[in-house]
Amino acid sequence: MTYESAVEALYQLGHELSGTPSHKFDLAHMRSLLDAMAHSERRFASVLIAGTNGKGSTAATLSSILLAAGYKTALYTSPHLVRINERIRIGAEPVSDAEFAAAYEHVETVATALVENKVLPWHPSFFEMLTAMAFEIFSGAVVQIAVLEVGLGGRLDATNVVEPLISVITDISLDHQKYLGNTIAEIAGEKAGIIKAKGTVVTLPQHPAANDVIGNVILSQNATAISAVKYMPPVSPGAATYAASGRSQYLLDVMGQTIHVDSPLPGRHQLRNLALAITTAEALAPFGFPVTPAQIEQGIRETRWPGRFQIVAAAGSSLGRELILDVAHNPDGAWALRSALTERLDDRPFTLVFGAMQDKAFQEMVQILFPIAQQVVVTQAKNPRAASTAELAEAGQQVGAEVVESPTVAAAIRHAADLTPADGVIVVTGSIFVVGEAMQALGIAT
Repeated sequence: MTYESAVEALYQLGHELSGTPSHKFDLAHMRSLLDAMAHSERRFASVLIAGTNGKGSTAATLSSILLAAGYKTALYTSPHLVRINERIRIGAEPVSDAEFAAAYEHVETVATALVENKVLPWHPSFFEMLTAMAFEIFSGAVVQIAVLEVGLGGRLDATNVVEPLISVITDISLDHQKYLGNTIAEIAGEKAGIIKAKGTVVTLPQHPAANDVIGNVILSQNATAISAVKYMPPVSPGAATYAASGRSQYLLDVMGQTIHVDSPLPGRHQLRNLALAITTAEALAPFGFPVTPAQIEQGIRETRWPGRFQIVAAAGSSLGRELILDVAHNPDGAWALRSALTERLDDRPFTLVFGAMQDKAFQEMVQILFPIAQQVVVTQAKNPRAASTAELAEAGQQVGAEVVESPTVAAAIRHAADLTPADGVIVVTGSIFVVGEAMQALGIAT
């Protein structure tokens, strides 16, 4: 089987958010699949990360720290920017096409037999298949520890079959209400479902409703809670730079030593994710994965997580304009992007290229981002869930923005270049799929 045929077969199963929810959210079925695979998920240690925003950045930073410490580390994230095997990484690199195809073929053979023998009532979903493939690949590569990002929610997510050394909960906000609930408390309950009995959980204070739910789950599970507050950066004026430099930079006392935090993930919202990653790295020591302050410093500096307020200088852009790519896919992400743009741009004009998924709160994102842009070009990713340009333009008109519609991401970027003065900036955002297509069109590596 080829990589292309494996990817096509996976997509035929439908997107993670398509189909009947009851067909996706059932850990008993995932456990049956893994039982038939001799439980590959038990052959490596793991850290499991859930949340609404920041879980991918936290996972990528933690993985980089563990790599700097010399551990054979795997990383599983979702979704992807350009190619699906970006989701499954060993070390800093995505698995090869050949490894991906072989893993799919193996898991598909097992799944088909389980359906035929009526062990499973239906074929595993896209995300269940991909998660099982990741576990099989990690097991075969004999990784020591895997950093796993929850796909959706937590309690019933396919990744939650593991018994992690540490569970991490990042910031929680309203998102995917159709599946997770209509309030912060309901969504927090789903995210907190990754906290295991007598387990260890790392988190930060956040929305009071989320704090209350997370705290109660920690108590009911008799889990050990570790706060990442101690690794939040200094707040004195001039003590840190967060976006103007294109990196997050500050001095921080870690484990009795002062390190220079120099992260490629700028913006004040990333400071919380960095604190969570550092705290988790430190907390892994009793489990046999000690790290030093120097390794934490190196891992943060070497983190690769494209599309998160990624800045491409005008000189390095084929557009001849500075470019900022950011996967702000919900209102909280839009506010974080707005804050980072304020710090970075210093009143320079910018053109916004925006596209979003229809199941996201794009009207609220429009209200946050469109009024601060000089020009707005709305577009549509090649995804069946994408909101149409007409829907986005109508939302823009309601906030008084002048909006231009462009049918494809590539065309939207070209149009934005024509609208943007030489000293201006093009900001591409709204969906990871839009950012991914932009990177592909511009030849920017993931």
